[in-house]
Order: sequence, then C-alpha cells, then structure tokens
Amino acid sequence: MSNQIRTLSPSTGKVIFEHPGATVEQVGQVAQAAEDAFRTWKQTSLAERKALVVKALEVIEANRETLSQELTHQMGRPIAYTGVEIDTMCKRARYLLDQADERLKTIPGEAENGFRRFVKKGPVGPVLVATAWNYPYLITINALVPALLAGNTVILRPSPQTPLIGDRLLEYFTKAGFPKNVIQVVHFGAWETFDEVVKIPQIKLVSFVGSTQGGLRLREATAGRILPLNLELGGNDPAYVRPDADLAYTAAQIVDGAVFNSGQSCCAIERVYVHANVHDAFVAEVQKELATYKLGDPTDKATTTGPVISPQAVKNVQSHIDDALSRGAIDSTPPNPTFTTLPNTGSFIAPRVLTNVSHDMKVMREETFGPVIPIMRVSSDEQAISLMNDSNYGLTASVWTKDVSEGEKIIEDIEAGTVFINRSDYPAPDLAWIGYKDSGLGCSLGPQAFDAFYQLKSFHIREKQG
Repeated sequence: MSNQIRTLSPSTGKVIFEHPGATVEQVGQVAQAAEDAFRTWKQTSLAERKALVVKALEVIEANRETLSQELTHQMGRPIAYTGVEIDTMCKRARYLLDQADERLKTIPGEAENGFRRFVKKGPVGPVLVATAWNYPYLITINALVPALLAGNTVILRPSPQTPLIGDRLLEYFTKAGFPKNVIQVVHFGAWETFDEVVKIPQIKLVSFVGSTQGGLRLREATAGRILPLNLELGGNDPAYVRPDADLAYTAAQIVDGAVFNSGQSCCAIERVYVHANVHDAFVAEVQKELATYKLGDPTDKATTTGPVISPQAVKNVQSHIDDALSRGAIDSTPPNPTFTTLPNTGSFIAPRVLTNVSHDMKVMREETFGPVIPIMRVSSDEQAISLMNDSNYGLTASVWTKDVSEGEKIIEDIEAGTVFINRSDYPAPDLAWIGYKDSGLGCSLGPQAFDAFYQLKSFHIREKQG
C-alpha cells in the first residue's frame, strides 16, 4: 500500500505536488490537536466566528488570481472559468454567513409554569472534511464554513489531485486570525489509510464528497461505530427534451451542461432523452453548438474545454464510448478541428455525441464523468419519466419545454434531489443539495447546510426547587 501523493498536471503530465502522505498515527495526532482546540473554540461566540470568516474571505478575494491559476494547473479547467469558482465560493460563504444566526439559534419549548425549556444546537466536535477535485473550492466551502460557524474544529483532507487548495485555505484562514488547530490539513492518498482514519475516536463527523463507491466504502469502514456521515456522491443525471422545446436554446444549454468542466461534475447531464418528433432536429442543433467549442490548452483564454483529470479518466471515458459503439450506438460528433488534433501532452479526450443509444450501454447506466452526450429517442412523456427513473442514481434531472405546467407535472415524478425546468447543472446556495438513491446521504447548501454540523441538546430547567 502506497500512501504517497504525486500529483500530475492533467494538461502537461508534469509533477506539480509531492507528499509522503500522512500515516494513520499522524492523523490521530492531528485529531487530538483538533479535540484540544475544540474545547476553546466552542466557547467563542457566533459573532466572533462570523467575523473571522469574513476576514478570511477578504484574504481569498485578494488572492483570486493566484487561486485561479493554481486551480487550472491542478485539475485542468480552462483559465477562463476558474476565477468564477473563486467568486462563487465567496458568494456561497456569504450566504451561509447570512443564514447562520437563524439556523443556529436556540429553539424554545412550549411554555410550562416554573420551567425554562429549550433546545440548543451545539457543535459535534472535530469534523473530517474530505473533498473532491472537480470543484474543490466550492465543495470545500459547503462544509468548511457551516462546520466552523457551528463551533466545530475541522480536519481538511483535500483531494490528492488538488492538494494545494487545502494548503491555501489553511494559510488564508490562519492569516485572518483563526486560532491554531481550529483548521488543520492532512494529505494522504491510500484508501486503506482512509479506512482507518475514520475510526479515530476524536473524529466525530465525516463530510465526504466523491464517488458512490467511495461513500459505500466509508459506510463499511465506520460500521463499527456510530459516526455521522454526510455524503455527496455520484450521478448519472438525465435530461428530457419535449417536442415543444426551443431546440436551439435547449441544445446550447444541454451541451454546456454535459461538456463544461469536461463533463466532470456529479450533476453534469450524462444522458439525454428526446421526443421522437424533434429528435433529428435536436441532434442537428447539438452538433451546431458543439462545433463551436475549442478543446485545448487550459491556460489559453480562448479554450472552452480542457483535459480530463488523468490518463485513467481518459481510459474510463473511452471505455464507455467503445461499449456504446459496440452495442450499436452511432458517433454523431460534429466536425471540429480541435477534436481531431489533440495536444501532444496531457489527458485530453474529445467531446462525443452518441445517438441510437439504449439502456444496455454503460453511458446510460453508469457515471461516465467525461464530455460525452448520449441521446436516446423516446415516444412520450411517460416513457421519458420511466427511463429517467431507471437508474441507481438520483442527484439532478431536467425537463426542457415551453409548457411549464406540464413540465412541473413531469418533474414531480422524477426521482432526484434537484429537478429543473429549462435549466441544469446549477447548485443554488439557497436550495438544498441532496442526492436520492446512491447519489448521497444528508444535505449541503440551502438553509439545511448547517444541519449536519450541530447536535441537539434539550434543556429542562426548574426555576425553583420545592
């Protein structure tokens, strides 16, 4: 078992970070330090904690350009878009700051003569926050801010693919005045290490974002203790194009929802169902839109699509494409010179449009996590609903139609935590982000974003004895 971290740039293949990897014993020492810091941190007021987060955001915003460039080098998203992640992270954090007083306030009980009765929301203790690489700042802030505001200490384990985000956040939050060991960062790579880390008794909660397989593994690893898990996992998110949809608008939105970030999003559109009456016309619009995309060097501001995260990711995506083609799918990708002349270095794979697909193909059953748009013909709303729900996943789903009232009837029947009409791939900070089925456990974003990070304690206080 190797616990070493050796991060390669997905665009150049060069090493950009190396670390021997923390041992379980070392993480145990970090957890003890977090527990020691917790005793003091939990005594601070919410106002004090909020003021420190505000200062940290000011430091982050002052270093936006540095964070943007580092993010492009670590995970390959084009530089034209990485700054937006920093901006959105700060907006989410400010939403959480605005919500904190209301969401963490004491709840009064019903009046009882001679008693004071209420429920307090108290911190749980040291929290392990394990993040993913595809939107690392957004994913991290979703847990980091509510955990800290609720009075917990945080052990942050960034993805080995984007390790610098952990170091940067620790640097900036420390600069803002956070006390020692309230936030700590650990780097380790091996799943076997993770299996043992979640058994460390000082860790009182694990917030994990990653694959469904990773979430299942963590549940198995923690089966011997009553440890809360907040899990944001994978997706195979569907879209349905009704016959009355505005095809040009819908095609542009669906291509963006499927190909942005090279398709590496848990809420990316991964399967498209199109009513037979408009199927061919819709495919033509998708081809027209995708022909305008530019695949290439992510440091070029004109690039719209960069590499996928690793050579293994290229193999995984290609295997799904090959499986579909072997089962009768048709490659309907439009001509695009940037798709046929790939950069000489890096983990590049061209976006693909697949038609004549069916549910016996991996692209329609599993999480591809790449820039692939499989399009399936359907004959009715009822068939579309049945196929959209024919999945182990249930993160998001979208319906595209001019008849919003009919669209609402459809999304009521779709088994997904977030449903859209004429929109997709949009985690809103004020709405709950929750996965059905194998897509998650617990909630992030929205007013409920704090729920995982506090525990309730009921108080019955008789004012006088006798």
